[in-house]
Amino acid sequence: MFESIITHNDFDGIASAAICSFIYNIENIKFAGPNTIARAQIAVTKNDIVCDLPYPLECGMWFDHHEGNLQELKYRNIDTATIEGAFSLEPSCARVIYNYLKERDHKLPEHFEGLVEETDVIDSFDYDSIDEWRSETPGKIIDATLKTRLQDKRDRDHYFRSLVYMLRDEPLDIVAQKPEIREKYEQFQREEAEMLKIIENNSRFLEQDEDEEIIIIDLTGFNRRPHTIKNLAYLLYPRALSVLEVNSLYKRGVKSNDIAISMSLSINLNNNEHPKDVGEIMRELNIGDGHAGAAAGTVYCDSKNEMLKRKEQILVEILHIWKSQN
Repeated sequence: MFESIITHNDFDGIASAAICSFIYNIENIKFAGPNTIARAQIAVTKNDIVCDLPYPLECGMWFDHHEGNLQELKYRNIDTATIEGAFSLEPSCARVIYNYLKERDHKLPEHFEGLVEETDVIDSFDYDSIDEWRSETPGKIIDATLKTRLQDKRDRDHYFRSLVYMLRDEPLDIVAQKPEIREKYEQFQREEAEMLKIIENNSRFLEQDEDEEIIIIDLTGFNRRPHTIKNLAYLLYPRALSVLEVNSLYKRGVKSNDIAISMSLSINLNNNEHPKDVGEIMRELNIGDGHAGAAAGTVYCDSKNEMLKRKEQILVEILHIWKSQN
């Protein structure tokens, strides 16, 4: 019935694809980011299942859990009840799919329960402490391998696809101990030390941020995008409440004047009542979307001077909205 799965290129997307691949017997897996769908840069038909991504113009089934994608459907006067699949504000898209299939009495392998439980934690960054975040678990080992340097998109997609098949067929803990996984995990650990140096040398707080709540990692000075993971900043600034990374966008490998902004909440806010919602910040500024705990946006500029000016303006605006969320 369905020919392919188009899924987000992260751990949640891979877990989602693994579950769908098992139930719907699909081997053809494609990976995309939200902008790829939003800009219709990949062909999607009624023969495709779309996971953890914005709703395209057409697809066979759609599964998602992002509040901003739900709001976009409302703007388009589309009722999720009319779309085949499921939407729910769960910690992960894998959880949405798992619940959907269980409610319809599909027989699921026992190891999917553990996969979904760990995907919930990883995708929502739901840790009680930095120590818990840094502890090794099978899911975090595999998630780390997704963040290693790979030569090109073809190599990356090949590896991601192999993970879909492995997580479909075997328990998470067994997959995490496979030699190819351990090799990439050890590679990530070596790269992490270099990332921390880059973050340390390119981090700051805005002058207006007297309480130093938002760490800003500004990587727009690099001619080629450095390999970093912004949440590592919490190891350097453990009392901060959020981290915000600014990157230049690259088109066919060439640095442009456009900038990408991503932001997430600190572990310090987890399991505490608070009003902070970085997804709402992106939506209010009309630059992007995301969850309450993690979001991203894009700012388009015609020149370097405009980029430098808009970058500082947008950072101040983000801080202003952040402070107003009380």
